[in-house]
Amino acid sequence: MKAVILAGGSGTRLWPVSRYGLPKQFIKLNGGKSLLCQTVERLAAVVPLRDIFVITNDDYRFHVQADLRSVSPDMENNVILEPVGRNTAPAIALVIKYCQEKLKCGKDEVVFICPSDHIIEPVEKFARYAKQAEGAAKAGSIVTFGIKPSRPETGYGYIKKGGKAAGNGGVFRVEKFAEKPNLKTAEKYLAAGSYYWNSGMFAFTIGTMLAEFKAYSPEISRKMPQTLARMIADFKNMPSISIDYAVMEKSRKAAVLPIDILWSDVGSWDSLHEVIKPDLDGNVKVGDILALDTKRTIMMGEKRLISTIGLKDLIIIDTADALLVARRGQAQRVKEVVDALKERKRKEVVEHTTTYRPWGSYTILEEGPRYKIKRIVVKPTQKLSHQLHYHRSEHWIIVKGTAKVTIGKKASIIHENESTYVPKSTEHRLENPGKVPLEMIEVQNGEYVGEDDIVRYTDNYGRA
Repeated sequence: MKAVILAGGSGTRLWPVSRYGLPKQFIKLNGGKSLLCQTVERLAAVVPLRDIFVITNDDYRFHVQADLRSVSPDMENNVILEPVGRNTAPAIALVIKYCQEKLKCGKDEVVFICPSDHIIEPVEKFARYAKQAEGAAKAGSIVTFGIKPSRPETGYGYIKKGGKAAGNGGVFRVEKFAEKPNLKTAEKYLAAGSYYWNSGMFAFTIGTMLAEFKAYSPEISRKMPQTLARMIADFKNMPSISIDYAVMEKSRKAAVLPIDILWSDVGSWDSLHEVIKPDLDGNVKVGDILALDTKRTIMMGEKRLISTIGLKDLIIIDTADALLVARRGQAQRVKEVVDALKERKRKEVVEHTTTYRPWGSYTILEEGPRYKIKRIVVKPTQKLSHQLHYHRSEHWIIVKGTAKVTIGKKASIIHENESTYVPKSTEHRLENPGKVPLEMIEVQNGEYVGEDDIVRYTDNYGRA
């Protein structure tokens, strides 16, 4: 069985922590590891690491590779790149073609698909369910995981189970898929006992899914005989459609495996209570928090102290450049905030103050007309591109580690508490030749200090 993680989403329901530049799958909510890393490690209880792959887009390629490296250096190349987002059905078609062409998988190979940003515990129980789904998939079903509901949730789609499916093994035919209900309908679903939350996880054989694409999604099926390279080149012409709409809601092979497990898609700040244990006052606290006479409140901070007095049922999310304050139960409306910021063309929708690059990261400490101050971290043995800027000069002050700096044709080594100057329109390159991270402060000055004032000549990461 091959396990494939969908990691192309750019969701902003957890704004201001999750943004287009660093979406939910890469953030650390319930520990020191990103949700993507947790997903990889969870799947490692089901299949070997060499059989786990991530499908994403080019914008997130380096984020994905860095997370995979943190799990195992051998996983860095287990990445499938979508040239453009076209929802889950085309993504799964691309996965199948990749498995056939690159991995030499036959039609009997089982593929397990799951999102990158869910929290599922315990891992051992999940692994048993995944093996159960593998068996049902080999018997001809397209198996989706149905989560036993614990409350009348209006934020999830539902699956109603029917009679036993072929091969059974605890798997049932899908009687119907239901859209996100209103509260009254959700209460009926909960009382009925035959409805389950749609988790977005699937298991199927390549042959079964190819047959169902042919029967129910001919626009996708017609592109399947192409080579992988041709399919990628033509991917923009794929229909943008989910696997639920393209296949699952029409297929007579759709089956549901009911599972009773701790599961959350962390779809809003309200759901943080499900994955982080509240204190005795019902508060969820992440960061440096001082809460006095505060109850049932979610508080998350990055660097600053958050102190509260006499609050109840609030959500307080503080980042370096944006603060969200909302009433509990209103978290689904964060999308309205994001939409309003998009209309105003605010950079806070897309960018964090910290931006990750394949060589490391930079954090904007301060900026104004004609200047910008950054903290730059370069990983050991990594180097930035050979580049120049037409509109700004740069001063570099080394805080930690050792830098190899090339300015024009002159190369030199700069140590802690030393500095150098890069004039405008001068070719230069920065690299870390050492074994510890290089940290430095960069002061930019000029008539324009935007990130797009850059000309790359050579680059280790294919960006020149």
